[in-house]
Amino acid sequence: MAWTERDEAVWEDIMAWEQSLVDYEGNDFQYTYAKWLQAAFEAIPEETVATFFGQLDNALFQMHSLLQGSQFQNEARERILTSARVFNEEVKTIPDMKKLTLDQLAYLNRQQASRQRMYSLIQGGITGTGGAVPVSTDFLAMVLINLRAVQLTAMSYGYDPQTPFEMMASLKVFHAATLPDRLKAAGWQELLLELEAQDQSFFYEETDQLTGTAWIEGPIKQLFKLMAITVFKHKKISNLPLVSLAIGAGMNYRLTKTVTTYAEKYYQYRLLQEKKADSQ
Repeated sequence: MAWTERDEAVWEDIMAWEQSLVDYEGNDFQYTYAKWLQAAFEAIPEETVATFFGQLDNALFQMHSLLQGSQFQNEARERILTSARVFNEEVKTIPDMKKLTLDQLAYLNRQQASRQRMYSLIQGGITGTGGAVPVSTDFLAMVLINLRAVQLTAMSYGYDPQTPFEMMASLKVFHAATLPDRLKAAGWQELLLELEAQDQSFFYEETDQLTGTAWIEGPIKQLFKLMAITVFKHKKISNLPLVSLAIGAGMNYRLTKTVTTYAEKYYQYRLLQEKKADSQ
């Protein structure tokens, strides 16, 4: 397809969004917190820290595989393809999604993204009730919801996360999207550099590492959220813990909105880069 004015407008929007990541400046509290966290990990034996993050990486890979092989995800794949055929009857596989216009892809993707944000909102509200089971499973649920959100975004733009390259790409998008705000620009640049350095025959190597002391700030924030929910769950209005409900639902929704936006920009960027290369 030829490069269109609409493509140029979306490209400029991505560039403006990218610049907003670069322009973000953290506050003193964030930097102090980061230094404290770094010092805390430095006090732990290096081998123990490496083992911990290695196991965390492995858990993410296992959850990704679990999602990809689930009936739930296969149904989502078929739903995306069926919706795409409304615009183009020739769409039969995920790569065929690229036959649609960018606005059509964005429309289909935002249907999926809004559904994941709603799941996140509901999950946060349930956690906000302060029940032992929802609180104890909140982190796992949020990882699954947001990993799935990235996978659905990839499929909506014609990239199949079941292939080795796209599996690793989706995991790294999830990682970059869940970094602290001050590091999201660096995560974005790393994603783009890897696109330049790798081709579609890329296979995941065991030496690659996703998580680290910077990324772990996000999960620790989730712990603070759970602590706040525990504190406010007994403060009820009309027999409902409205404050803790708002904390749980609000933070979970905001996280998934950030992840879905970040993933959409990444896959739009890739699609437009390919389109630009084809039109030259």
